[in-house]
Amino acid sequence: MRFASLGSGSRGNGLIVQSGSTRVLLDCGFSRRDAERRLLRLKVEPSSLTGILVTHEHSDHLAGVIRLAAAYDLPVWLTAGTAAQLSTEAQAYAGLQRIDSHAALAVGDLEILPFPVPHDAREPVQYRFSDGARRLAVLTDCGAPTAYVCQVLSDCQGLVLECNHDPELLAASRYPAFLKRRIAGPLGHMSNEVAAELLGKLAVDKLQHIVAAHLSEQNNRPALAVAALAGVLGCEPEWVGVAGQEEGFGWRDLLG
Repeated sequence: MRFASLGSGSRGNGLIVQSGSTRVLLDCGFSRRDAERRLLRLKVEPSSLTGILVTHEHSDHLAGVIRLAAAYDLPVWLTAGTAAQLSTEAQAYAGLQRIDSHAALAVGDLEILPFPVPHDAREPVQYRFSDGARRLAVLTDCGAPTAYVCQVLSDCQGLVLECNHDPELLAASRYPAFLKRRIAGPLGHMSNEVAAELLGKLAVDKLQHIVAAHLSEQNNRPALAVAALAGVLGCEPEWVGVAGQEEGFGWRDLLG
C-alpha cells in the first residue's frame, strides 16, 4: 500500500491511496483541471481512479469532486449529511454513494473505515485504510480528538495528521476574532500542540511514516509542526514529513 498528496491546506486538499490496482482519491478541493495536473505529476491517470471519498462539504475538500467524478464516471462515497449540503445539481450525480459514518466499506483491495470527527460541518468523517496487513489513517479538520479517534489511529503504519496552526501565530494574526475562535475551538482545527498531545496517546510502535498536514500558510510554519511531532516521537525532525499546499508530497510506501 502507498499514498501521496496532491496538496494540503486551506486552498485545496487531495490525497491518493493505492493498493494493487485500487486507487482512491480522498477529497478534491481543486478544480478539475488542477486536480488532473496534480494527479499526472504523481504519474496517475485520472481515468485509473477507482473512486473518490469525501470527508465533508467545505470547499477546500469538495470543490472539484463532482466535476472530476463526472468526467471519469467515478463513484463518490460520502455521508448523508455531507450529501445534503451539495448543490441540487451535484445531488443529482448518479455516482453518489451514501455511507454509514461508523461502518467499514470494501473498495477493491482496500478496506476503508470512516470515523466521525468534531468539526463545524454537517456530518464530517475522516478515514482509515487497510490492505489487510498495513493501515494508514488520515486525520484533518478535527477540533478536539475523541477517545474513539485515538482508538482508530493507534497501531497504524502510516499517519497523516493535521497540524493546522501555532496558537501564538494565530493569536497575533490579522484574522478577525470570530475566525480565530472558530479555528482554535473544539469544532475547528488541531494546533501543533493538540496534534502532538494526540500523538502521545497513540500506539506508534508500527509507525513507518508520519506527515503533518493542513498547515495554515499564515498561522503556522513547517518547522514548528515538525518539531512538535518529532518531540513526541523522539525522532529526528527529518523523519517527519510535511504536506505542502502546492506540492503535496510524493509517494510513500507502507511495508510489512
